[in-house]
Amino acid sequence: MNDKELRQLVLDELEFEPSIDSAGIGVSAEHGVVTLSGHVPSYTQKLAAERAAWRVKGVKAIAQEIEVRLPGDARTNDDEIAQRALNSLAWSSAVPRDAVRVRVADGWVTLSGQVDWNYQRAAAESEVRKLTGLVGVINDIALKPAAQVVDVKQKILDALKRHAELEARDIRVEIREGGTVRLEGGVDNWDERQAVERAVWSAAGVHAIDDRLHIG
Repeated sequence: MNDKELRQLVLDELEFEPSIDSAGIGVSAEHGVVTLSGHVPSYTQKLAAERAAWRVKGVKAIAQEIEVRLPGDARTNDDEIAQRALNSLAWSSAVPRDAVRVRVADGWVTLSGQVDWNYQRAAAESEVRKLTGLVGVINDIALKPAAQVVDVKQKILDALKRHAELEARDIRVEIREGGTVRLEGGVDNWDERQAVERAVWSAAGVHAIDDRLHIG
């Protein structure tokens, strides 16, 4: 597939996705790297556009350059966004109470604090993403140091083997200082890459992922 064909496939997928107003989105492609540019009216549409592009076969990487341009009547004061974010986090059963701090500036929400598990960090971001009036989210939530990392590598390899869609033999796992997991090897598509990361995050003691997997 050449770059022109890939670009057209991504444009078609964006137009097909009902949750996206794709009129303001531009697409370019070069050697499997797709650049998304232009503007959309909400942060959720920006995320949806990226997910749609990843669904296209042949996409190996994405440069996300879409700008969120909120309509004039959709603009929300930072203090209102902050209060809504705090309320959403308080209502979430997955986010420990009072563990996450919120700062809002010009529609950008920054999350900070510490939690025990990556799923809690991801849940906090997911809750905030739903808010209207957002321009973007920066997730600076840290994971608390694990008391002890025991057999992390074997637990990860076992998790990979349990995923029927993954060829675990093609994935190399290396545990580095501070609970960082380095991944190398290849997967067939973005969904497989995401499945690998979910398997790694499921192991206690993992604090960061150095993902060097290639697609295709």
